[in-house]
Amino acid sequence: MSENQSFPLIGDKFPDMKVQTTHGMKNLPGDYKGKYFVLFSHPADFTPVCTTEFYSFAKHYEEFKSYNCELLGLSIDQVFSHIKWTE
Repeated sequence: MSENQSFPLIGDKFPDMKVQTTHGMKNLPGDYKGKYFVLFSHPADFTPVCTTEFYSFAKHYEEFKSYNCELLGLSIDQVFSHIKWTE
């Protein structure tokens, strides 16, 4: 990203970042080198939108894998909230 700090646009290089996940620390995009990934967002855990979005992606996960693609969900919640939601 430029010094002006704009949002990346389609076709721009994905910015390097370290993120805390329910599966430990991940380096984006490096941990997914040679793969595609879909970064999708949802408003918060324990909401109807969260449930329907995650269910839809989970339902089609094998198809995404067949295209060498991983799914990454993003929200404003803390990791402990995500863990409780998955339980």
